Amino acid sequence: MKLSYKQRIFFYFFIIFALFAVCIVIVEQKEEKKQRTQALTERLDNYADMIHMYMEEYQLTDSNITDIGTLAKAMPMDIRITIIDESGRVAYDKDVTDISTLENHLDRPEIRNASYQGNGTNIRMSASTHHEYMYYAKHYKDYYVRVALPYNIQTQSMLKADNMFIYIVLGLFVIVIIFVNYIAGRFGKSISQLKNLAIKIKEDKPLTEKIAFPEDELGEIGNQLVSLLKQKERSKREIEVEREKLIQHFHYSQEGICIFDRDIKKIYANTNFFQYFNFIVDLPAFDLEAIIREEVFIPAIEFIHNRKKDETYHTYQIKKSGKAFSIQTIVFEDDSFEITIKDITKTEKTRLLKQEMTNNIAHELRTPVTSLRGYLETLNTQTLPSDKQTQFIDRAYQQTIRLSNLIEDISLISKMEEASTQFAMEKINLSQLINDVRIDLTDKLKENDIQLNIAIKDNITIDGNYTLLYSIFRNLMDNSISYGGQHILVGISNYMEDWDYLYFSYFDTGKGVDEQYLPRLFERFYRVNEGRTRDTGGSGLGLSIVKNAVLFHKGEIQVKRHAGGGLEFSFTLKK
Repeated sequence: MKLSYKQRIFFYFFIIFALFAVCIVIVEQKEEKKQRTQALTERLDNYADMIHMYMEEYQLTDSNITDIGTLAKAMPMDIRITIIDESGRVAYDKDVTDISTLENHLDRPEIRNASYQGNGTNIRMSASTHHEYMYYAKHYKDYYVRVALPYNIQTQSMLKADNMFIYIVLGLFVIVIIFVNYIAGRFGKSISQLKNLAIKIKEDKPLTEKIAFPEDELGEIGNQLVSLLKQKERSKREIEVEREKLIQHFHYSQEGICIFDRDIKKIYANTNFFQYFNFIVDLPAFDLEAIIREEVFIPAIEFIHNRKKDETYHTYQIKKSGKAFSIQTIVFEDDSFEITIKDITKTEKTRLLKQEMTNNIAHELRTPVTSLRGYLETLNTQTLPSDKQTQFIDRAYQQTIRLSNLIEDISLISKMEEASTQFAMEKINLSQLINDVRIDLTDKLKENDIQLNIAIKDNITIDGNYTLLYSIFRNLMDNSISYGGQHILVGISNYMEDWDYLYFSYFDTGKGVDEQYLPRLFERFYRVNEGRTRDTGGSGLGLSIVKNAVLFHKGEIQVKRHAGGGLEFSFTLKK
């Protein structure tokens, strides 16, 4: 039986409002239950605070913890009180006489939550009293206070939402349904009139009589249908204009675009498609319909002929004469199709560089993570002497420092390359900045007997970012400390300046590296000797950060062997 439009509207709205009412009731019930639970939890929290203050006031310890029974008598009889120390041992339980029979309580859900977030709740069966409780635990400085209510009918009724709201929603639902029935009747009449008008327009019959539409939105739609017919030709002309705009867009697109009909006859092709097409094929061709005969386009043609009904998009990549191209095929509803050729050479190179960077990062992270895991597994699975434990913990801590430094360096260099606008610029006193670096490294400089010679004017300033400028001098000095050896000299000087730039020299008289390695020192993770950076705990990114920070400040940097041994870095910073 086919329903009338009025009946369908009524049925649809009935379902919608029914679902809406059910959802409202469910949400309200859950919210009210949540509020009741929160109120009960706050009540238990107050009990816990009272117990804590009582213990603090009377300085209760394991020897006199049973004195808390005095406070327990002043509380409601059904409240269970448990005191648990930091190790999970039960020091006091109101409802258990022999607490030595109780298990360690650190694995209890409410205790675990309290250890992480300060407090925790749980409803479960007690293993000691075999009664179901609503537990609330709170973590204080040296112990946990846990209070519990028997989860009986009385407690459950306190948490259960009342049904008054349901009755109100049901009453409103009935009123809404009556109103919907009235509205559906009016809509049904207007739709019937619109249907008759649409049939006459479809059959191209003249409107011999004026249809009286009601004065509502549907009536306005009916009156607009006639005027829409007059706009048909005007819309057709506008479509032609838009078509010309689209063709113009295709013409100036960076991609090669060609549209074919279902018989693979060219409809339109832009200039770039001709260029890419003749670059890819072996012999020049101006007949684009010859595309079906070229080997590189076989995957696209096979997709067009063998695709499933719901498959409309296909893409693949080819390489030709050192370039990479992405060839995309889009099939339209009328089986015409579009082939797009896009030069992705730069994108592919960028992808490979990022892939190499990701592989390097994973490789660098593996060593500290593996070491850290080894130390922690040993501590977790073996009983070691205290001095050995301290040694392992110290080694694990050193690996976490190394891991943290590596992550910070990776984050800094990524931010310089991809989000450089986030660095705030300000007036920086370089003499003060270098002095900050010297102060931070004082202990390491003394430990390695490194003499620091700074020749920087006190009033020299630059518009730049403090963090990046600090990283330049900090990483250079860290490099000298780590690899230059002991009893060396480090010199920093501003040997020249002009209208636009400041010129700096940084050198050390340390071990240095061979001439052949100098061109690669600024590469990320590059090591002159395998394991060099890992042995010293560095991230392998220090000099790469230096170079990027210099480039950020519109400068340049070079490195060479210093006449007195070691390395010398010459760089500029734009004022």
